[in-house]
Amino acid sequence: RVTEGRAGDRRRIDLLGAVLVTTGLAAVAYGIVQTEAEGWNAAATLVPLLSGLALLAAFVLVEARTAVPLVPLRVFSVRAVSSANVSMLLMGSATFSMWYFMTVYAQNVLGYTPLQAGLALIPTSAAVVIGSKVAPRLMVRTGAKSLAVAGVLITAAGFGWQSTMGVDGSYLTAICLPGVLMMAGAGLASTPLATLATSGAEPGDAGLVSGLVNTSRTMGGALGLAVLSTVAAARTGGSGDTAEITAGYALAFRTASGVLLAGVIVMLLWLPNHRGPRRRPVHH
Repeated sequence: RVTEGRAGDRRRIDLLGAVLVTTGLAAVAYGIVQTEAEGWNAAATLVPLLSGLALLAAFVLVEARTAVPLVPLRVFSVRAVSSANVSMLLMGSATFSMWYFMTVYAQNVLGYTPLQAGLALIPTSAAVVIGSKVAPRLMVRTGAKSLAVAGVLITAAGFGWQSTMGVDGSYLTAICLPGVLMMAGAGLASTPLATLATSGAEPGDAGLVSGLVNTSRTMGGALGLAVLSTVAAARTGGSGDTAEITAGYALAFRTASGVLLAGVIVMLLWLPNHRGPRRRPVHH
């Protein structure tokens, strides 16, 4: 019974662009996931990867030519949008992989059951929620850029701590506390990065830019998990010894920590300093 309201003219749907970007990202993600089982040189990996990249290239061409594009390419010319998306991609490439490696470490090395491994990560899950809730209040005092950098540094410290894991690690020091540190930092960083991206865009592009940030995070996670799994597998060398398996997981966490530190450098050099909107003086 509610009458629908519309602001402005009704826009034509960019159906071709939507199909190209959706299938392109899906194909790339599928190809990346295949690398763990098939390797980077297998046809099962290369065909979807190359097909996905071709579809995404076609998407860019369509968006540059169509009158009403799904993703106006002009949004990437805004420094805040492009820098925040790259930063989110780098952070996602590390943080998404954490859940996988923590789970397999708990089960394959420490002997947890799947249920126990899931319960063990509850504090970690709570930490990212708390970090996200606290971030807006802290951002008012520190600024978005400073909080994003601090959050990623905290996450990198957690990854560095986790890389010291051992075969006989305790729950508190080998899973709980480093996991809480990693995800609390990720929660603190995600909100200011999204804020920087959307604040730099035109008001009508805020929803679009928010979607781009989420896409960068998830695609970074898929790529990061594939790369870090390869790093861990190369270190383990197919050995079934728990010490070698643990060493592979530890190397993955050290590598992820390095990626996060590289992300900090990108943020410091590229992210703009976010300032609240200026208030116009009121004349009486």
